[in-house]
Amino acid sequence: MRKVSTSSNPLRDPQDRRLPRIAGPSGLVIFGVTGDLSRKKLMPAVYDLANRGLLPPGFSLVGFARRDWEDEDFAQVVHDAVKEHARTPFREEVWQQLAEGFRFVPGEFDDDNSFEALRATIDELDKARGTGGNFAFYLSVPPKFFPKVVQQLKKHGLSQGQGDSWRRAVIEKPFGHDLASAQELNRVVHEVFEPVDVFRIDHYLGKETVQNILALRFANTMFEPIWNRSYVDHVQITMAEDIGIGGRAGYYDGIGAARDVIQNHLLQLLALTAMEEPGSFHPKALVTEKLKVLSAVELPEDLGRYTVRGQYAHAWQGGEEVLGYLEEEGIDPKSKTDTYAAIKLTINNRRWAGVPFYLRTGKRLGRRVTEIAVVFKRAPYLPFESGATEELGQNALVIRVQPDEGITVRFGSKVPGTSMEVRDVTMDFAYGESFTESSPEAYERLLLDVLLGDANLFPRHQEVELSWMILDPIEEHWEKHGRPAQYPAGTWGPVEADEMLARDGRSWRRP
Repeated sequence: MRKVSTSSNPLRDPQDRRLPRIAGPSGLVIFGVTGDLSRKKLMPAVYDLANRGLLPPGFSLVGFARRDWEDEDFAQVVHDAVKEHARTPFREEVWQQLAEGFRFVPGEFDDDNSFEALRATIDELDKARGTGGNFAFYLSVPPKFFPKVVQQLKKHGLSQGQGDSWRRAVIEKPFGHDLASAQELNRVVHEVFEPVDVFRIDHYLGKETVQNILALRFANTMFEPIWNRSYVDHVQITMAEDIGIGGRAGYYDGIGAARDVIQNHLLQLLALTAMEEPGSFHPKALVTEKLKVLSAVELPEDLGRYTVRGQYAHAWQGGEEVLGYLEEEGIDPKSKTDTYAAIKLTINNRRWAGVPFYLRTGKRLGRRVTEIAVVFKRAPYLPFESGATEELGQNALVIRVQPDEGITVRFGSKVPGTSMEVRDVTMDFAYGESFTESSPEAYERLLLDVLLGDANLFPRHQEVELSWMILDPIEEHWEKHGRPAQYPAGTWGPVEADEMLARDGRSWRRP
């Protein structure tokens, strides 16, 4: 008689991919639950996961913040956030089951009584909801509070589960503001939680399009043979925003675009674009290949010529007059904080030697877009008359991360007619048109992965530290040399950035 494993469903065919991964008994504690991130992203993501049947029936959500709220007040706040921001339709029966697991703990981070109340709440939820002692602690708070919160969790016996139960910490960026502070933060956090139980959120890695980079490269035969220095001329990675700093002056000033975006988002995109094929999609195998790439990154010898920083200036954008960065409320008129940054990097390995990677990010640019453009070399021999290829550019493969998720391939085609004229055309793949199911929000995927203990999409501390090692010399150079260049709001950055590429005989793509 065949022995059936008690840990798996004997009726499930292992070939059937329709049944999704569902989290086991667990709960989530959000510190800083009154903030924008929690209201616009985390609470709606929890509801959307429940609505898709991916959370356990007894899932519990605990809010911790400086508010004099009862559990019912907290439930109302979550309700309003879900109604306004959830991706999936509101269903009363899903809401009712979820809301039974809502609890709120008022308190300060340095208040021992508040953490004792949190411990009592978790114990009560274990009994009432069957969470099994499994809790993730999401630190949706300013980075300066990270050490205090994790130390309080340790002090009050919350950082270690009993028996087989788990406890995990989820940390939002920025992970420090330079290498030294990142190392210190990692030391403090790892004193309390094992490295495998620390999940550093980079929401870009939760986006379907970013994960599709791996599918595009390694599940297809047609791209990998040309994904190297023999065929690729250069790579451009862009994250542009069309908004200013809004009300984030206190957070943004002193940090700037390079620390806020290049250090994490763009260097992670570079690593995924340039890495070798991993042995598997196990977190260790992925991290190993990403670390090889980041370790091989080299800065240009002349940082003055091949790095650019800028600040947006007063101008008209989208039909309205907008303030310059130095005119924004709460910003020091003498601030040298960058709202635009562009840098050139190379990767010193066999695959990429000599291929420049241009990274740029900025606020108040032409439009909101994030993309990776792999631009190929021109054909080595063109048997056409000189005028026939005047409008032919370089072949390119563009991975659109947001907002129009998909992939565009640009290549040359003959123009209809009697003469041989070639010009650029594009072939497009859009997620929305090819798949009936809409892409989940990045935070849905990431929260579910935290509850499942799947660290594939989370940067490990070695990646964070290597990224700071790349950026720190650039920030030190900027600190000593001049001020950021000015660029009118609504444009694509300072002219110095165009000149940087022009020195190499190249130009920025217009997304």
